[in-house]
Amino acid sequence: MKRVINKKVYDTETAKLIGEDSYGFPTDFRYWEEELYITKKGNYFIKGEGGALTSYAVSCGGGSSSGSCIIKPLSKEQALNWCQEHEIEVNVIEEHFQDMIEEA
Repeated sequence: MKRVINKKVYDTETAKLIGEDSYGFPTDFRYWEEELYITKKGNYFIKGEGGALTSYAVSCGGGSSSGSCIIKPLSKEQALNWCQEHEIEVNVIEEHFQDMIEEA
Protein backbone atom coordinates (compact mmCIF):
# COMPACT_ATOMS: atom_id res chain seq x y z
CA MET A 1 0.00 0.00 0.00
CA LYS A 2 1.30 3.42 -0.89
CA ARG A 3 -0.01 6.89 0.00
CA VAL A 4 1.22 10.49 -0.15
CA ILE A 5 0.41 12.38 3.06
CA ASN A 6 1.64 15.92 3.73
CA LYS A 7 4.00 15.66 0.74
CA LYS A 8 5.65 12.47 2.07
CA VAL A 9 5.38 9.04 0.46
CA TYR A 10 4.50 6.20 2.84
CA ASP A 11 4.98 2.80 1.20
CA THR A 12 4.61 -0.56 2.94
CA GLU A 13 6.74 -2.16 0.19
CA THR A 14 9.84 -0.06 0.94
CA ALA A 15 9.41 0.60 4.69
CA LYS A 16 10.48 -1.83 7.42
CA LEU A 17 7.74 -3.64 9.36
CA ILE A 18 8.29 -3.20 13.10
CA GLY A 19 5.25 -4.93 14.56
CA GLU A 20 1.70 -6.00 13.91
CA ASP A 21 -1.47 -6.88 15.75
CA SER A 22 -4.95 -7.99 14.76
CA TYR A 23 -8.30 -9.10 16.07
CA GLY A 24 -10.81 -11.52 14.61
CA PHE A 25 -11.13 -12.82 11.07
CA PRO A 26 -11.33 -10.79 7.84
CA THR A 27 -14.95 -11.83 7.28
CA ASP A 28 -15.99 -10.33 10.67
CA PHE A 29 -17.33 -6.75 10.80
CA ARG A 30 -15.25 -6.28 13.99
CA TYR A 31 -12.01 -7.50 12.39
CA TRP A 32 -9.05 -5.13 12.45
CA GLU A 33 -5.36 -5.35 11.64
CA GLU A 34 -2.59 -2.82 12.24
CA GLU A 35 1.03 -2.87 11.09
CA LEU A 36 3.66 -0.41 12.33
CA TYR A 37 6.36 0.60 9.85
CA ILE A 38 9.42 2.84 9.77
CA THR A 39 10.56 4.49 6.54
CA LYS A 40 14.17 4.69 5.37
CA LYS A 41 14.17 8.30 6.59
CA GLY A 42 12.98 7.31 10.08
CA ASN A 43 9.31 8.25 9.83
CA TYR A 44 6.76 5.97 11.50
CA PHE A 45 3.35 5.04 10.21
CA ILE A 46 0.51 2.59 10.73
CA LYS A 47 -1.17 0.68 7.94
CA GLY A 48 -4.52 -0.13 9.43
CA GLU A 49 -7.60 -1.84 8.15
CA GLY A 50 -10.82 -3.01 9.64
CA GLY A 51 -14.43 -3.91 9.18
CA ALA A 52 -17.63 -1.91 9.31
CA LEU A 53 -17.81 -2.03 13.14
CA THR A 54 -14.28 -0.74 13.80
CA SER A 55 -12.58 2.64 13.92
CA TYR A 56 -11.73 2.06 10.24
CA ALA A 57 -15.39 2.14 9.19
CA VAL A 58 -16.42 4.64 6.53
CA SER A 59 -19.94 5.79 5.72
CA CYS A 60 -21.51 4.45 2.55
CA GLY A 61 -24.57 6.65 2.86
CA GLY A 62 -28.05 5.65 3.84
CA GLY A 63 -26.94 4.77 7.35
CA SER A 64 -24.63 1.95 6.25
CA SER A 65 -20.88 1.64 6.60
CA SER A 66 -18.04 -0.39 5.21
CA GLY A 67 -14.53 -1.29 6.29
CA SER A 68 -11.50 0.51 4.95
CA CYS A 69 -7.71 0.54 4.83
CA ILE A 70 -5.61 3.59 5.73
CA ILE A 71 -2.08 4.81 6.33
CA LYS A 72 -1.62 7.06 9.35
CA PRO A 73 1.69 8.84 10.10
CA LEU A 74 2.85 8.69 13.73
CA SER A 75 5.41 10.59 15.79
CA LYS A 76 8.18 8.52 17.36
CA GLU A 77 6.45 8.83 20.75
CA GLN A 78 3.13 7.65 19.28
CA ALA A 79 4.93 4.70 17.66
CA LEU A 80 6.50 3.72 21.00
CA ASN A 81 3.11 3.99 22.72
CA TRP A 82 1.58 1.79 20.00
CA CYS A 83 4.29 -0.83 20.61
CA GLN A 84 3.60 -0.85 24.34
CA GLU A 85 -0.18 -1.03 23.90
CA HIS A 86 0.12 -3.92 21.45
CA GLU A 87 2.76 -5.78 23.50
CA ILE A 88 5.44 -5.79 20.81
CA GLU A 89 8.55 -7.77 21.80
CA VAL A 90 10.98 -5.95 24.10
CA ASN A 91 13.96 -6.47 21.79
CA VAL A 92 12.08 -4.73 18.95
CA ILE A 93 11.20 -1.80 21.22
CA GLU A 94 14.80 -1.56 22.41
CA GLU A 95 16.08 -1.58 18.82
CA HIS A 96 13.90 1.31 17.67
CA PHE A 97 13.32 3.36 20.82
CA GLN A 98 16.51 2.92 22.89
CA ASP A 99 16.78 6.68 23.43
CA MET A 100 13.26 6.84 24.87
CA ILE A 101 13.30 3.99 27.40
CA GLU A 102 15.27 3.20 30.53
CA GLU A 103 15.74 0.51 33.13
CA ALA A 104 13.21 0.56 35.98
